[in-house]
Amino acid sequence: MARVATIILNRNLPEVTERLYDHLKNFDGDSNDIYIVEAGSDLSKLSKNSSWHANWDGAIQHGLRYGRGMNFGLSQLWKEDKFKNYDAFFLLTNDTELLQLPTVAPLMKIMDEHPKIGILSPCCEHWGEKLLLEKEQTKYFWFIHNNSFLLRREFIESICNINKPDFMNFLFDGENFRGYLSESELIAKAYANDWAAAITSTVWAGENESYLINQADLINTEDYQENLRLYVSEGKEWLRNKYGFNSRWSMQQYVKSFYDKFFEFHPEYSDYKI
Repeated sequence: MARVATIILNRNLPEVTERLYDHLKNFDGDSNDIYIVEAGSDLSKLSKNSSWHANWDGAIQHGLRYGRGMNFGLSQLWKEDKFKNYDAFFLLTNDTELLQLPTVAPLMKIMDEHPKIGILSPCCEHWGEKLLLEKEQTKYFWFIHNNSFLLRREFIESICNINKPDFMNFLFDGENFRGYLSESELIAKAYANDWAAAITSTVWAGENESYLINQADLINTEDYQENLRLYVSEGKEWLRNKYGFNSRWSMQQYVKSFYDKFFEFHPEYSDYKI
């Protein structure tokens, strides 16, 4: 049985989703089972390999975005008693682009070598973080972009909401609809619970934003600039209401405080600190 469950989010771009699905089948077929979440897709635009369809009114009208979509997929696995079948979960948006090489198996090899890693992300060729990975290919970070996350099952189990396993509550905060600093919140929870978050340049992954820029109408969402404006304005309101923070820098310092404490408790991992 595959060790990893990969969850891909689709919203009205079945061809894009199928390309990513086929890539993972081709290069990582033995390493992962692939599940596709239809995040409010129209019935005529479902992927042919779709697993679950978020088809209630709110999802059809607004979509699910990353947090609610991954909550939905993970909670479905939980409810179907499949969650414990896997050692890790690879969370991808359908605009993720991977190299023509295996991705999942190399990531799991790193997980096996680093038992404290709860969150692992492939590096992107456009990230400045790659400069920190030239000598050591894997480092522990306190900020990671969230287009592709591999999450260890035990880490999710240590923080997930098992009393409300649904699209709003399971892992990410569904009230933070557009995901402003949701990756920071997740990383803070990791270090606060004795897990680490890492980036590796062993494998690479990128995000093709051209779909959002050029096909926003097909995805049934706001255009790129309006999405960005709402991401920040709604996100700042969420951040203030939940944490009482008035800037992203306060949130990032909050995360870094847990990051620094982790290495006080685990000096044996100091070589992986940035």
